[in-house]
Amino acid sequence: MEYELISKPGADEFAVRPNLDDYEGTRAAFDYERVIDELDGLPGGGLNIAYESLDRHVAAGNGEKPCILWESKDGRSETYTYADMARLSNQFANVLQQLGVEKGSRVFVFMDRTPELYAAVFGTLKAGCIIGPLFSAFGPDAIRDRLENSGAVVLVTTPKLKAKVYEVRDDLPELKHLIIADHAEPPEAAEGELSWNELMAAAPETFEIVATGPEDPAIMHYTSGTTGKPKGAVHVHKAVLGHYATGKFVLDMHPDDIYWCTADPGWVTGTSYGMFAPCTNGVTSVIYEGGFSARAWYGVIEKYKVTVWYTAPTAIRMLMKAGDDVPKRHDLSSLRYIMSVGEPLNPEAVVWSEQALGLPFHDNWWQTETGSIMIANYAGQAIKPGSMGQPMPGIEPGIIDDEGNVVEPGTEGDLAVRPGWPSMFRTYWRNEELYNSCFRNGWYITGDRARMDEDGYYWFVGRSDDVINTAGHLVGPFEVESALLEHPAVAEAGVIGKPDPIAMEIVKAFVSLKEGYEATPELRRELIGFARGKLGPGVAPREIDFIDSLPKTRSGKIMRRLLKARELGLDEGDTSTLEDD
Repeated sequence: MEYELISKPGADEFAVRPNLDDYEGTRAAFDYERVIDELDGLPGGGLNIAYESLDRHVAAGNGEKPCILWESKDGRSETYTYADMARLSNQFANVLQQLGVEKGSRVFVFMDRTPELYAAVFGTLKAGCIIGPLFSAFGPDAIRDRLENSGAVVLVTTPKLKAKVYEVRDDLPELKHLIIADHAEPPEAAEGELSWNELMAAAPETFEIVATGPEDPAIMHYTSGTTGKPKGAVHVHKAVLGHYATGKFVLDMHPDDIYWCTADPGWVTGTSYGMFAPCTNGVTSVIYEGGFSARAWYGVIEKYKVTVWYTAPTAIRMLMKAGDDVPKRHDLSSLRYIMSVGEPLNPEAVVWSEQALGLPFHDNWWQTETGSIMIANYAGQAIKPGSMGQPMPGIEPGIIDDEGNVVEPGTEGDLAVRPGWPSMFRTYWRNEELYNSCFRNGWYITGDRARMDEDGYYWFVGRSDDVINTAGHLVGPFEVESALLEHPAVAEAGVIGKPDPIAMEIVKAFVSLKEGYEATPELRRELIGFARGKLGPGVAPREIDFIDSLPKTRSGKIMRRLLKARELGLDEGDTSTLEDD
């Protein structure tokens, strides 16, 4: 459903500063190379995300400005200035060099949101290495797939999470160093482990950043597809131009802002907009280690006087479910701009936020491969609830048909983007063939279906493949099916995304059993627990149905489309390619 309502905030309260006109004009004429003039570059030449995020501000005399306001799960608060974060990241960069880790090596973090994680990310970038963040709720199989493919040589994790790593460490011959960090109680390192605290205590606080250029790899995030294991999308240091520019023009960051991005650092939003965009723009970020609750989240906004808030539709729908009375118990008057990310935001959520919070949520669109925001509803523009908004300056999206031709406004097609923006991924790690397949007729094909209206606003329609968007996390059905097939009772498995009012989609599996096994509620619970143990709760199925056999083509390919149609009571379409019963 589309709402007729168009919300336009008051210009005085929501004006974008500086105006896009300062950058000479139209979106098409926007020149990202002009943005780099506002960054410093490495003193000896080159470009490094960590330097632009931290050391640049220290060199300009702003080192004592708060960079991170951190709150632990148990409510303790700590403040880290830009100088503090520059020093801590210098120490970790020294740690890596002392361990013999070379430029271009892959260093991964598998941690909750503690200051050590942020020091490790920026320190890795300073050392010229490639940082790989992992979601802290991943299970052992998900960890192994990503570390094995990347060839990671260092992993920083915690006492609580390291047991998952040990389940698969024998499968990771390239993993040389396991560093254990615990912010609350520094642990003693066991045999085969290294202590974060001991390493950092012995590391110098100054560091000469390894020379990196705009096209040197900086960060890789793993994203799922319909076939094969997750693939590592690699971004370079030049991506910082996109982080900085979108932080300025889309997130409307001002120097005096208190900013809160609720995304986990294990996902691209948690790095691009939980670290790089706010730090390059010199704002102060709130980092909240605790989990979701409406009361706690509103309390964070009130306590730290958050001005700019970037969160996910799943969280927004959970806030809606908690009711309109909860925000009234908190002083949320500090908020001036709120945004949504990760999945399409339903129009009802925009209308609700205007009523309950006094501000409309502004949706935007981008993905792991794009590295930064591509399409957005801007602070100073009218928004159409339910739309993704309009293109970021310098970005040329298009709705195209199967031949790569741009279609008329109002027509559904493939959402594509002209390549060349700074934060565009440069490859899928060790899979150049798959990377090349993402481009057609001069377009990057996003895998999303959309349409553009007469006013130039883009509207999400759905995925063109079987990838599942659950609470903003993309889950590849193949990964889940592979895990289920490891259970001795499972003969075949097919996985789909089932619509859900809170998470957008949940992962649902259809399983046929081997002879000798009976479809019982106990086995269903066992399979769900088995998958959660291997993949983590965010990836594992929440529902499982037992069926005698899965629909397949004559070549043996499971027809997920047919499973979904039958689940939702939709037209099954052409079934002529199905194998005979």
